[in-house]
Amino acid sequence: MQTSTFTVKGNTGFGLQNRRILQGVSDLRSRNLAGKNLRMTERNSCFGVSMDSASMGIELGRARRTVQSVFGSSAKARSHRVRAAGEDIEDAAPLKVHGQSSGSVLPYVGVACLAAILFGYHLGVVNGALEYLAKDLGIAENTVIQGWIVSTVLAGAFVGSFTGGALADKFGRTKTFILDAIPLSVGAFLCTTAQSVQAMIIGRLLTGIGIGISSAIVPLYISEISPTEIRGTLGTVNQLFICIGILVALVVGLPLSGNPSWWRTMFGLALIPSVLLAIGMVFSPESPRWLYQQGRISEAETSIKRLYGKEKVAEVMGDLEASAQGSSEPDAGWLDLFSSRYRKVVSIGAAMFLLQQLAGINAVVYYSTAVFRSAGITSDVAASALVGAANVFGTTVASSLMDKQGRKSLLLISYTGMAASMMLLSLSFTWKVLTPYSGTLAVLGTVLYVLSFSLGAGPVPALLLPEIFASRIRAKAVALSLGVHWIMNFFIGLYFLSIVTKFGISTVYMGFALSCLVAVVYITGNVVETKGRSLEEIERELSPAI
Repeated sequence: MQTSTFTVKGNTGFGLQNRRILQGVSDLRSRNLAGKNLRMTERNSCFGVSMDSASMGIELGRARRTVQSVFGSSAKARSHRVRAAGEDIEDAAPLKVHGQSSGSVLPYVGVACLAAILFGYHLGVVNGALEYLAKDLGIAENTVIQGWIVSTVLAGAFVGSFTGGALADKFGRTKTFILDAIPLSVGAFLCTTAQSVQAMIIGRLLTGIGIGISSAIVPLYISEISPTEIRGTLGTVNQLFICIGILVALVVGLPLSGNPSWWRTMFGLALIPSVLLAIGMVFSPESPRWLYQQGRISEAETSIKRLYGKEKVAEVMGDLEASAQGSSEPDAGWLDLFSSRYRKVVSIGAAMFLLQQLAGINAVVYYSTAVFRSAGITSDVAASALVGAANVFGTTVASSLMDKQGRKSLLLISYTGMAASMMLLSLSFTWKVLTPYSGTLAVLGTVLYVLSFSLGAGPVPALLLPEIFASRIRAKAVALSLGVHWIMNFFIGLYFLSIVTKFGISTVYMGFALSCLVAVVYITGNVVETKGRSLEEIERELSPAI
């Protein structure tokens, strides 16, 4: 996910058929489910999922598909643990049971994405408004205080990312969304009505906590309610709506030049999706995985009925029970993330966000205004629109390819393209032979970089992490990885200008290119492909029971 806070002015920077009927499944079910009268009948399953391509330029598709598992559980019920230690993936994956689904997850994904829109909006809104709110608050000449107003949201996001994981484990996913609406709403209100710097900073801190919680629970909730064969596409929608939120912030800022007090309205508008998020989540189903993990079986059945239709309840509940039988593990604590069982997978998650930030997205977006001006594009709005359009277009393409090309492939393509773009940007500033074309090449390099970033490095980490983490550590591990993200974001923002001053922008760009190449090597050797695989299948490979 892209969460750059350094942007050009006005912009802060779901099929696949799996026909493997597993050996030993019949024996496993007859041994473990005897006497339970749980009937599993094979049916055909159909999921209709589409989005208006005319409005957003994307189509998630409406297709009739046979699926191995509508739900692909990774839940570990404390009272219904079913997983046998030492089973391999082929013996452990869920049953393939067919059924005509009358439910749909799309509306609930849409509600969750309101938080993604707010994520992008709160990151982008301050840049366009900063000049005007600084005058109103009497800090027009105090760049340090202005910097605190911009950066306080990062400190809040760091706290929120950890808080989100703990809240999601304790209260559930939907209730955490509802709780998240509190700091988002209160923060927006304080920013809107601020008459002092202190009120503005407190408002920005609260909105930061809100978007930090959102960054942890949006991909978590989407991954847990999405059918396996379209999980990648729906997971990418999160990043798409973050980009849309940033663009909305840009558009909302257009009246500022004619109405300097408009900045208060800009912050106030964020109250609308915040309230809608809370209301929407009141009517949204809780993650069946989380409910089953808590031993709340009847509630899990109700949630499955709402998500996939009543004809899928027996099927999905059977898969949940079969996938969790055999061991009884307590909920994971923070220290469990560093145990030998989980250490490697957690390090991969943290590395995904570390490499994302070291690839230089903040730098490219921060310098894009100057780059475009060198090519004769003097309008900040035009520059922002070009970068934003490249980001949205790339994310849309990634959404259509995520369940076809795969996560790992897109990451490799993305970082390779980013490395090439960074080299082009670096050389355009230093090679004298390129001087006559430097402006054009710099713009081309910037657009290609943002496009490459949005194809993989931007959307994939937030999708991949909930997929590779075992259910008992998922919320906490996602929170930890996002904590790394926010820390890197903060320090890069803090020291970037000093490094540029000391070494020069061309050298810094070349360093970012090398970081992208390191990312290619690391991803090739460590990241597994999760396309078309259920969450429990991935878990059994990466974090087998001890």
